[in-house]
Amino acid sequence: MRSNVARKQQEPKSASSPTKSASSPTSRPYHIEEQVGYLLRRAHQRASAIFQVSIGDPNITPTKYSSMVKLNEYKELSQNLLGRLVGMDKATMQGVVRRLKERGLVDSRPDPGDARRTLLSLTTEGQRLVNKLLINGPAVSRETMKPLTAQEQRQLLDLLSKIV
Repeated sequence: MRSNVARKQQEPKSASSPTKSASSPTSRPYHIEEQVGYLLRRAHQRASAIFQVSIGDPNITPTKYSSMVKLNEYKELSQNLLGRLVGMDKATMQGVVRRLKERGLVDSRPDPGDARRTLLSLTTEGQRLVNKLLINGPAVSRETMKPLTAQEQRQLLDLLSKIV
């Protein structure tokens, strides 16, 4: 009979073989469905699906919507600042702005105080569309959080704001 040490040395490590901490009596087995990243991704998928059905324009994504809402709020922003306000990296922001401009929803102009900077604003059509979409925005959040009580909804938003 081989010793436990010899057997452990010959057993390959795999994703399915337990680790020391996973085999201890006080720890629980690892389940992806209980991991924060997995749950956030699934919640995001649900929120995005509800958004697409409810927002009122099938060609507006959550990233385009948040960009338009911030431009509506501030009237004019540099592309860099807009990206920071909506939490998008430079490359993603460039793509979003390009698509909004192609659709005639956003206009750009050079910043007179800094030629390296581009200032963005909503066009008349962009303003009209964002006003329409803003009416539907709260319904998206209500539907997304419908399974939660009012207290749980507040708690979820409070907790999420702590980790972003």
